[in-house]
Amino acid sequence: MSSTLFSPTQLGSLSLKNRIVMAPLTRSRAIGNMPNALMVQYYRQRAQAGLIITEGTSPSPNGLGYARIPGLFNEAHAQGWRHVTDGVHQAGGRVFVQLMHTGRVTHPANLPPGARILAPSAVALPGDMWTDAHGMQPHPVPQAMSEADIAESIAEYAASARLAMQAGFDGVELHAANGYLIDQFLNTASNRRDDRWGGSVENRIRFAVEVAKATVAAIGAERVGMRISPYGVFNAMAPDAEMDALYLGLIEALNALRLLYIHIVDHSAMGAPEVSPALKADIRAAFKGHYILSGGYERARADADLNAQRGDLVAFGRPFISNPDLVSKLKSGRELVSPDASTFYTPGEKGYTDY
Repeated sequence: MSSTLFSPTQLGSLSLKNRIVMAPLTRSRAIGNMPNALMVQYYRQRAQAGLIITEGTSPSPNGLGYARIPGLFNEAHAQGWRHVTDGVHQAGGRVFVQLMHTGRVTHPANLPPGARILAPSAVALPGDMWTDAHGMQPHPVPQAMSEADIAESIAEYAASARLAMQAGFDGVELHAANGYLIDQFLNTASNRRDDRWGGSVENRIRFAVEVAKATVAAIGAERVGMRISPYGVFNAMAPDAEMDALYLGLIEALNALRLLYIHIVDHSAMGAPEVSPALKADIRAAFKGHYILSGGYERARADADLNAQRGDLVAFGRPFISNPDLVSKLKSGRELVSPDASTFYTPGEKGYTDY
């Protein structure tokens, strides 16, 4: 029986060899926030995927929230990433970079000199985070962004997208999920503003829309996707009564920009609250671009959802960590190797390129 999962497909003007997407996975191997030879090897090993979306990569010095995450905001970063994109393309793959500004999810010890901790409002994220310099540290109170900060941040996404093209990426994914900067504007748990960037649904989606608009103007809509996490609770996000209306309003605005794809985060397989199935269906019906499914998929369910046209592509995350050859394993039905969680964010090749 043929499987839709392994059939070639078009993503805008890109020809993909299958419908399997490697989901973005933070792996913290970028020493000094620079893409390096180890990362080239890691991504190249996984080029069987129809599309690879890289780990969250900061468009700004202010967005380097976690230890050893990569940046893409200067020429040196672009040159480092060029080795990654060349490696993936030589191995027959396609690759988008995920642009992730962490906003309030950071600590000064993880930031370069002169960087600032910015967020929609001066509301600290509860809990602690890892720093290489001082171990676990509490999240500080961020600075509420001024109009000038907001304008600068939007411009940083666009500039980073242009560098992504210079680095040879096939496109960019804007990370508007999981409680990072764009999501911090969408969500009332972190956005307490009473100006044009907060309060109403129209105001709360404004930052996401303006970032998308600037990125599309920089590199073209056919190269831009967005990842969203309705009903997500990661990084202390919280659902509110207007959540469905907010995301449907966002989708309508993204349709006007002709965005390439929407990528929905659903971590219910890992114990997070379920994303409203009704909202998922409404977004699927309303969005005019491609739709990437994610959330604890295995082959049978992926095929079932593709055949039912619930989505166009299916993202796999953790299985790709410990199975570089995931695509051929899913095809042949071979057993998957379980990942070693203790090496998810540690430096070096152990648990990274040695599976």
